[in-house]
Amino acid sequence: MIELLAVVAGPDVLNEILSRTGSTPKVQQIVSLSLAPAFLLSGIGAIMNVMMTRMVWIANRIDRIDDRISDGRHDADDPERPWLLRRRSVMQWAVMFSTAAAAAICVVIALLFVSAYVETRLGTVIVVTWVLTMVLLIVGLAFFFRETRLAARGPR
Repeated sequence: MIELLAVVAGPDVLNEILSRTGSTPKVQQIVSLSLAPAFLLSGIGAIMNVMMTRMVWIANRIDRIDDRISDGRHDADDPERPWLLRRRSVMQWAVMFSTAAAAAICVVIALLFVSAYVETRLGTVIVVTWVLTMVLLIVGLAFFFRETRLAARGPR
């Protein structure tokens, strides 16, 4: 890998990269700074696991109702199917926003490492990306809250 980098970028660039990344204390500091975003990523993953479990249940329930409607064993005007379709739609938004939050926090972690080794100041970009992560996560959780409210109310 290092040989390939030396051929592609040249020995001067390789020496510069190695000298900037060779500081163990600097690497330790960046790893320490990236722990909070990494734990947040873990939390987002746990929340998404719950979301996906609910979404799979909703999709399976819709499939069972569709099978019974096609067999004539279920009333097509039953309000349960539209209620489940609404729940599925809201849950899809929750998953999409939560996934975007997870991707944004990964960008934060990457920017933390990059910022330690480039001369360009990336602090503002990191802060904006962190705030974007929080906004995306809040919106995803709001959709999740909306879905749980729909589930609690039941079909009308």
